[in-house]
Amino acid sequence: MTPSLRLGRSGLLVSPLCLGTMTFGARTDERDAAIIYARAREAGINFIDTADTYNSGKSEEIVGRLVASERDEIVLATKASNPFGNNPNHRGLSRAWLMTEVPRSLKRLGTDRIDVLYLHKEDPLTPLEETVRALEDLVRGGLIRYIGVSNHKAWRVAEIVRYCDQANITRPVVCQPYYHALNRTIEVELLPACAAYDIAVFPYSPLARGVLSGKYSGSSVPADSRAAVSDKRILETDFQPESLAAAEKIVAHAKARGVNPSAFAIAFVLANPMVTGAIAGPRTLEQLEAYLEAVDVVWTAEDEAAVEAVVPAGAHAIPHYVDPQYPVEGRPFA
Repeated sequence: MTPSLRLGRSGLLVSPLCLGTMTFGARTDERDAAIIYARAREAGINFIDTADTYNSGKSEEIVGRLVASERDEIVLATKASNPFGNNPNHRGLSRAWLMTEVPRSLKRLGTDRIDVLYLHKEDPLTPLEETVRALEDLVRGGLIRYIGVSNHKAWRVAEIVRYCDQANITRPVVCQPYYHALNRTIEVELLPACAAYDIAVFPYSPLARGVLSGKYSGSSVPADSRAAVSDKRILETDFQPESLAAAEKIVAHAKARGVNPSAFAIAFVLANPMVTGAIAGPRTLEQLEAYLEAVDVVWTAEDEAAVEAVVPAGAHAIPHYVDPQYPVEGRPFA
């Protein structure tokens, strides 16, 4: 897996799979994280993704130690915006927080620069212009090299591009949205917007937080799964009767094709020409091995039709679903 994909408008070359490290420092201890990282590097992955709030900073600390001996070989991404502790000003995308948190991330990562800083989620309380002006100072100061966006609506991405042009700094080079075969809603506006602005797209959770792996087939809930430990995000998003039923059909098609369902789920994401790559966040080495198979899956018209028959383009497996983390903004009502 040669790093050969251009990251948006930048000159950075990255691998089609990015190693997600959300479990590092929690359900994946440092020893197992090191094994996963070594296998990912052996497979040619050079793009590593973490975030300041993953396990209260432990993920960044572990990732920093893992990449230390080959820092120049790695494209290292982290994020800012989610709450860090109880201080109401230690969150969001204000100038005050970005200027405070980026140096703290650098310290945890043990590095002098962040290759890609993602705006982890939207901050409706902070004007976008303020955020971009803070990013301008961080870029010019050499603390970050490139900007990314995550969990942003298409119109806000367009506004960020406009403010970056005004500030004469590089536009966002990459977008990290939530995208998988059960949730195709970004196909409506976000993906076309990113294509228009030449922004690379690396979706996260291509397995629908594990639902598309087949582990929840029938009534089984594996003891070590996210659903079994009552993970909040899977319970309020993909662990729903409609999603589970739709996943059963897609998993059955993958197995009939002789393809690992996890690899098939990632292959669906990679087969979209408006998508650059995918973030694979394994908790175990076994999971990573399945994910690595995705790059060798030959996506066919029959595969496309099989997914389309379950969840049409631009649709969601759950009719009228709205993620409670990202509520509808178009009808404010006190």
